Amino acid sequence: MRATDQQDRAVGSAEAERPPDPAEIARRLKVGRRVPVHKWQPERQGEIDMRIARDGTWHYRGSPIGRPRMVELFASVLRRDGERFYLVTPAERLSIQVDDAPFVAVEMTVHGAAEAQVLVFRTNVGEEVMAGPDHALRFVVDPESGQPAPYVHVRDRLEALLTRSVFYELVDLAIEREAGGQVWLGVWSAGVYFPLGLADDLDRC
Repeated sequence: MRATDQQDRAVGSAEAERPPDPAEIARRLKVGRRVPVHKWQPERQGEIDMRIARDGTWHYRGSPIGRPRMVELFASVLRRDGERFYLVTPAERLSIQVDDAPFVAVEMTVHGAAEAQVLVFRTNVGEEVMAGPDHALRFVVDPESGQPAPYVHVRDRLEALLTRSVFYELVDLAIEREAGGQVWLGVWSAGVYFPLGLADDLDRC
C-alpha cells in the first residue's frame, strides 16, 4: 500500500471520528425564502378561505393547493399573532385556519451520536432546521388520543409537527435519564438535551 493511501485513510478516519460542528451544519442548512414579515403592520385586515391541514396540506376554498412553489410562497409570508395565523404583506393581513402546526417535519438527518449528536429536520416546504438552543423540540400529549405530539421550532412563533415515522426515529435515539425518581427518555442535539417523556409512557405509544 502506498504511503499516500495510508495517509488518506488516516485523514478519513479522523474526520469520521471528529464530533459534528453545529455551526458548520447550520451554515449548510437549506432555509426558505426570507421576507421581513415580522416588521409589516398593514392597515387592511381580513380573512381568506385557506386552511393548513394537520398533515401540512394547504387548501384554498376546500381544494388542496397542488403547486409546491405556490405553497412555499404562502409559507414565506406566514405569521402567527397571538393564537391566530395570518398571511401578511405590506398591504394587508389575512387570517387563515391552521388545524395544528403550520408545517410538518417529514425527514430527520442525524449527525454524530449521544451528547455530540446534532439533529436536522426537513419540513414539507423544503426548509431545514437544526434542533438546539435556537430551535427547540417540545412534546405534548394529545388529550383526546393520549398520543404524543412532537414539534420543532422553525422560525419566529411557527413550528413543525413531526410525522409519526420521524417521531419513531427520534425515539430510537433516546437516552434514559433519571430525575425526580422517574426515568425519562430524551435526545441530544447541538448541546441541548430535550426530554421526550417518561419512559413508561413512551413504551405504550
